Amino acid sequence: MPFGIGPLELVIILLILLVIFGAKRLPEIGRSLGSSAREFKGGITGEKADDDGEVISGPKREDQKSG
Repeated sequence: MPFGIGPLELVIILLILLVIFGAKRLPEIGRSLGSSAREFKGGITGEKADDDGEVISGPKREDQKSG
């Protein structure tokens, strides 16, 4: 497991999160964390995603020759 966290510790953390945020908020939190991670990765690599989650390449330079 990453960071030396075993299965028992992971279950305890998930139970604590469930008690704090509730069952309805956990999927929202997961989605927002996932989209934040995608945006961060896209910012690092120079790609961006549209509203549907499709990855769009960075702008193409017109002075590049195609072949």
